[in-house]
Amino acid sequence: MTTSSETSARPAERTFMGHPRMLANLFSIELWERFSFYGMQAILLLYMTYSVTEGGLAINQGVAAGLVGAYGGGVYLSTILGAWLADRVLGSEKVLFYSAIMIMLGHIALAVLPGGAGLTVGLILVGIGSGGLKANATSLVGTLYRQGDERRDAGFSIFYMGINLGALIGPLITGWLQQSWGFHVGFGAAAVGMGIGLVQYTLTRKSLPRESHAVENPLPSSEYRKWLLIAVAFLIAVAVAILTGAVTPDNLADLMAYAAIIATVAYFTVILRSPKVSALERRRVYSFMPLFLASAAFWALFQQQFTVVLLYSEQSLNREILGWTMPAAWVQSINPAFIILFAAVFATLWTKLGSRQPSSPLKFALGLIFMGIAFLMFIPFSGGGANSTPLLALAMILLFFTFAELFLSPIGLSVATKLAPDTFRTQMVALNFLSISLGTTVSGILAGYYDQDNEIPYFSFSGTTAIVLGLLLVAATPAIKKLMSGVR
Repeated sequence: MTTSSETSARPAERTFMGHPRMLANLFSIELWERFSFYGMQAILLLYMTYSVTEGGLAINQGVAAGLVGAYGGGVYLSTILGAWLADRVLGSEKVLFYSAIMIMLGHIALAVLPGGAGLTVGLILVGIGSGGLKANATSLVGTLYRQGDERRDAGFSIFYMGINLGALIGPLITGWLQQSWGFHVGFGAAAVGMGIGLVQYTLTRKSLPRESHAVENPLPSSEYRKWLLIAVAFLIAVAVAILTGAVTPDNLADLMAYAAIIATVAYFTVILRSPKVSALERRRVYSFMPLFLASAAFWALFQQQFTVVLLYSEQSLNREILGWTMPAAWVQSINPAFIILFAAVFATLWTKLGSRQPSSPLKFALGLIFMGIAFLMFIPFSGGGANSTPLLALAMILLFFTFAELFLSPIGLSVATKLAPDTFRTQMVALNFLSISLGTTVSGILAGYYDQDNEIPYFSFSGTTAIVLGLLLVAATPAIKKLMSGVR
């Protein structure tokens, strides 16, 4: 039986905003990583689609949107590797540290190397590094709370606010630098931001709890050779596929979506068939499946901020402010600004409601419904041409993006740790990120169908589909709660 002392905070703990003190360190490293990640991503699509004379790569808009989606999907897909290394080889703390170094090197490559070479090397390094850092930072936040601690959802909301501080500042700086001095200077700022985060983490990493160094399910030394050969074979297969033309910029997003689906099925199968997973834990894993699908659908729309919303802002948004034209990339900072304003409100609400707050499935459903409403809000302003949409109108649409995100995204991080079997704690977090990988990849595929001539049908279909899925999840909530076996 769980005692009251086990469901509360550790005795005499030092706190940060009423939460375990270590939350502040993880808050900070995630802030700088997101600064660099979103700062780079805010100008990535523009870099791909701008003409060579404008400093870009002149890639077709549809192909570029698919590549952005595939890259974003790859980031979250690589959380599998980061989680596996943490649980079986290195522990979460070391994986996080090495991933941060890789991210910084990737941004340096984007800033220094020209053309396609810089784009390829930079995105691979940033993608794999970000995946390793995200899964393990989130897992470490989960270790700060004991089972049943009602502060958990609020703690993840605070952590999420740190993410969005970085997401707010990054596009403002890189967008301004890109407009003033070019894309490579903007990418350089992302590298500097990650460097600051790496220094900060290096100075504080020794104060992380002992659990952060634990290897939950150590890989036997006899299997090291086998897994090394598997890794080498995989890299050779990827290289051959690229050199023979089996993988191209045109089909990369589709292949990434298939990879995410295959990885998802494999991951659920491994967890459910493991003899280390109890019957109770297995029921909880089953309850996560509909939440996984809802999360993927949500991210397929939400991640279009970096494709459809950015293109819409470049083509249709009135960005004139007192005679000065605001960089299109700055639109990417509107949602993080709202997150910063409202994350504490949602965190306080969940804390005050305690056991009376909506269940996780119902929060997911509300996230989908608000996301659908946000897309429908584009319709009155669609098809108007250049400078036809007021900045305030887009801000209101992105406010609904924010409400949708706060209902679903931090709750997804939290519920993954709550439903996770003990042996698969970090890898269950990776499953949550796999839903984001699949959704992000699909967002790029969907964005390839967007253009100014079909805006109303595009926004109508996307919004209506999200609302219908949300209502279906509301209907399924009682059955899902039963499978969750006491977890809210």
